[in-house]
Amino acid sequence: MGDFQCSVYSCISAPTDAVLNISTSAQLTFSMPADFTPPDSAQLESSISYFPYFNSSYLAVAASLNGGNVLATFVETLTSWMGELGAELSDSCLYEKLIRCALNQETSDLMVSPTLLGERHNPLCLGQVTNISTSNLSLGHVFRALCRGVVSNISSMMPAERLLQAGVCRIVGSGNALARNEVLRQEVERVFPLQVVYGQNADSAAGAALVLCDRL
Repeated sequence: MGDFQCSVYSCISAPTDAVLNISTSAQLTFSMPADFTPPDSAQLESSISYFPYFNSSYLAVAASLNGGNVLATFVETLTSWMGELGAELSDSCLYEKLIRCALNQETSDLMVSPTLLGERHNPLCLGQVTNISTSNLSLGHVFRALCRGVVSNISSMMPAERLLQAGVCRIVGSGNALARNEVLRQEVERVFPLQVVYGQNADSAAGAALVLCDRL
């Protein structure tokens, strides 16, 4: 098995767990029933793929190209603009300030579709910002909407209804972007009507070790 499957194995403690990893990109996955057989041919326009998993089973995977990299691009863009204006602030300091601004802005009617890189199943669907008004252009509004957009995008690829139909009871959140960003975690909990737990970073080496231990 590959790194992805081992990483998932390191997070899942029950068959009813799904794993949401938001690092550079984003993935949402859960294990299919033991008797599941994937389609014979690739479904090019489908947002969900099926990866071989342990014990002859499969993972249903929504793999987005747009995750923490979108937030990083926004921060880098702001830093560049500030530099052009003669102001200096490190990316890490700016990121922390953006999170604080968004925590003070609990909701926003600004709509951000953050697909800067398109998606594998829809490469021409690029990013958009809509519903712009004079009242929602603060940094708090913009960063809150951007975080919500990242989560909503992965949810559009694998909706909560699909998870519930599959018997998923809990989402295990992992990845540096989720770990660092409380706003992103808030939006995950708003979008998915399931228990969400954090602190379990996906680790392929740990997963491989667990697989070996479970088979001894």
